[in-house]
Amino acid sequence: MKTPRKVISSQIPSVRAFMRRGDPRFVSNESQNMNPCLKAQIPNRTAPRRTVLGHKSKKERLINRTYYKTIKIEIKMLNYKKIIPCLDVKEGRVVKGIQFVNLKDAGDPVEFGRYYEEEGADELVFLDITATVEKRKTVVELVKKVANGISIPFTVGGGIGSLEDVQAILDAGADKISLNTAAVNNPDLLAKISKEYGPERLVCAIDGNRVYVEDKKDAEDKTLFEVENKYCWFDVMTHGGRKSTGMDAIQWAKKTKELGVGEILPTSKTYDGTKKGYDIEMTRGIAEATGLPVTASGGAGSIQHILDAFTKGKASAALAASIFHFREITIKDCKQYCVKNGINMRL
Repeated sequence: MKTPRKVISSQIPSVRAFMRRGDPRFVSNESQNMNPCLKAQIPNRTAPRRTVLGHKSKKERLINRTYYKTIKIEIKMLNYKKIIPCLDVKEGRVVKGIQFVNLKDAGDPVEFGRYYEEEGADELVFLDITATVEKRKTVVELVKKVANGISIPFTVGGGIGSLEDVQAILDAGADKISLNTAAVNNPDLLAKISKEYGPERLVCAIDGNRVYVEDKKDAEDKTLFEVENKYCWFDVMTHGGRKSTGMDAIQWAKKTKELGVGEILPTSKTYDGTKKGYDIEMTRGIAEATGLPVTASGGAGSIQHILDAFTKGKASAALAASIFHFREITIKDCKQYCVKNGINMRL
């Protein structure tokens, strides 16, 4: 029998997030009045995901679909944009550099996770940035420690290369997993993960680097963008931004959608750590080409940059690291500024 998938879309805050905010529909996991079908959907950080979801009768699945469809419609009407801090982790510590190099220590990932939840972060991303290069697995125990300290949706990436790796990360407490190098090397893995766990748990990270050409004819097979009287396309990078694939990022994003990816996380190697703003062309290009939720990443240096990601880049979420890690800007200030400028956000 095929394992039922989680019904909630990746666009929707997790059940834990509702519980934390005191939503009357999700008062407590132990509530006597809770719908048993709903109770089975609440993630348990200590139990395997397949066991938590369980096998349901046809009647129970129908109740679930009807119940969650109602919630899905209600929340989609709100259309919240999200602010997401990113923990780039190396050797158990949060680090930050410029264009993926010259890394500096920023602090403890467990403490950062708790801090960002208190700050009002909508989600948290944990990237083991050297796992692939060092040919090792993601640090599962550290993921578990971070997950145990937070209740907001939690995405983990780096060193994930099989269904077994995915299961281990989800069992450790992650809500979603993110793949980059493994997806490029083995695209079928995306389809397998999406089929097994659902697209709402699958994020494809795309590290893109600008490549400028003098004439359109020099890159006829690429998706070109005109920027300041020049043409450029975006080269997909792997192994932590160290290797060029020659693949077009926009075309690759469209392919990942076909393979069952639920979200895309494009990071600009060109702008990463520079604080000059996100690569709006790449972000918007992927959002328009796929229609999937896209998280802008790489280059945020001001509140205006984050607003631009939503208004110009058509992003569903904005991810940032150093400006939050070093307290240059607070998440609360970002949200208040965006709300004043017409962006719908959860304060």
